[in-house]
Amino acid sequence: MGVVEGLTEFLPISSTGHLILAGSLLNFTGDMVKVFEIAIQTGAMLAVVWEYRQRLGETVAGITSQAKAQRFALNVLVAFLPAVVFGLALGSVIKKHLFAPVPVAMAFIVGGVLILWIEARHKRLYGAMDLQGGRRARVETVDDMTVADALKVGLLQCLALVPGTSRSGATIMGALVLGFSRKAAAEFSFFLGIPTLMGAGAYSVWKQRDLLSLQDVPVFAVGTVMAFFSALLCIRWLIRYVSTHDFTVFAWYRIVFGCLVLLTSYTGWVTWAA
Repeated sequence: MGVVEGLTEFLPISSTGHLILAGSLLNFTGDMVKVFEIAIQTGAMLAVVWEYRQRLGETVAGITSQAKAQRFALNVLVAFLPAVVFGLALGSVIKKHLFAPVPVAMAFIVGGVLILWIEARHKRLYGAMDLQGGRRARVETVDDMTVADALKVGLLQCLALVPGTSRSGATIMGALVLGFSRKAAAEFSFFLGIPTLMGAGAYSVWKQRDLLSLQDVPVFAVGTVMAFFSALLCIRWLIRYVSTHDFTVFAWYRIVFGCLVLLTSYTGWVTWAA
């Protein structure tokens, strides 16, 4: 489960959706598992902290004196706040009704179709890879963002409260619509994930602490560690990938995988546990 989390957290294919499906196949389900799935996202976020430790360290060091650091920190904070508001308001209802394989599969398909549409639009505006034959992206790096850009990306991130939507997918593809370059969209999605997922993990563990015991510590620890290392590999690969490729392959993966889950559920070939 930790490997699944790390490999899917930063790709536009929904880590939560994959965890729900993997847990269903492994018969690893229940209220404690829902806490586990959110908690191990911390491991993936620590991979971002490690990979971008220099940038984050410079931001912390310059937060009181450097305009660049202050602007970056403010943008992350502004983008983070909508997830807090909507997560607290809707989180329990969504977990109760949508954390199941069939709703996840439907979200996979819808998300895949949207990625195809966004990629087609982006290529018309910016050419095959942002600068080839089209105009320059409005936001080339995360330092070019405005507070309004941050708020819009933060609102788009709230779509990922629906499992199967993908937090990375909502933020990266939404940022492309807003005029970000692929690299800026991916990197800001990484940075925004730090407070969002670490906060969600800490809140979930605290809120459901009565379900947990010391016997659960090894399971949570192994999941978190494996999420860290697999996410680190994924981050490094993705930054190289987006420099020369678009996200179309992930769209088709989502559509095919979602259709496969619906087909196996309808025919009874696979018994998907809720």
